[in-house]
Amino acid sequence: MESELFHRKTREIDDAVIWKKLKISQIKRLISSSSAMNEGNRKLFFAQLKKDNPSPTTELEYNSNFELLVAVILSAQATDTSVNKATFKLYEVAKTPQEILNLGEKGLKKYINTIGLFNTKAKNIMKTCQLLVDHHDAEVPNSRDALESLPGVGRKTANVVLNTVFNQETIAVDTHIFRVSNRTGLAPGKNVFEVEQKLLKRVPAEFLLNAHHWLILLGRYICTARKPRCYSCKVEKFCKYKHKTST
Repeated sequence: MESELFHRKTREIDDAVIWKKLKISQIKRLISSSSAMNEGNRKLFFAQLKKDNPSPTTELEYNSNFELLVAVILSAQATDTSVNKATFKLYEVAKTPQEILNLGEKGLKKYINTIGLFNTKAKNIMKTCQLLVDHHDAEVPNSRDALESLPGVGRKTANVVLNTVFNQETIAVDTHIFRVSNRTGLAPGKNVFEVEQKLLKRVPAEFLLNAHHWLILLGRYICTARKPRCYSCKVEKFCKYKHKTST
């Protein structure tokens, strides 16, 4: 019972962290700061993103499905850059579930101790590695249910893995995508799940597979939290944000 409770709590880190970063007042302000984007503009919006970046992908560095899974678990409340620095050294000595199990929890922590919540993440990764070895032939499963049964893996992490390595049409709503969806009027919503479901309905089918990556990159580098760079945004003319910046 105790281990089940730990599992349930820890696998929700990647979803819960979004709400630690976004206050209720911020969410209300985001939703009220724009009007809904119409279907025609949604298609033009993504057509422009595709023109600028035809083959987007994650900025996490990995060479196998398992390496991506570990990197995404580590990325909750951490930057991709910090995760890449840690995993670069980790994967030199342990890049499979069994090798990380051989490393041990203390050994793993030595490589990831610069990342937020590393103690909890280390426990999650060790438990996940054991489950992969015991039940999945040390391979990353390609179903949502199987992924979300792994410690440290919530809906967002599962969506990243399903989309990035298994080419499934999923969207992992993080703080960047949540902000972009509400600010532009693309898919306004009061919570992560609501935004995700609206995006799946509103993103034109031909752009759905890569939408996750386009929206994260847009939010990370252009549609930033404190002061969006509207003046250098290629999709600004389709955006319904009411407080666009000129400098």
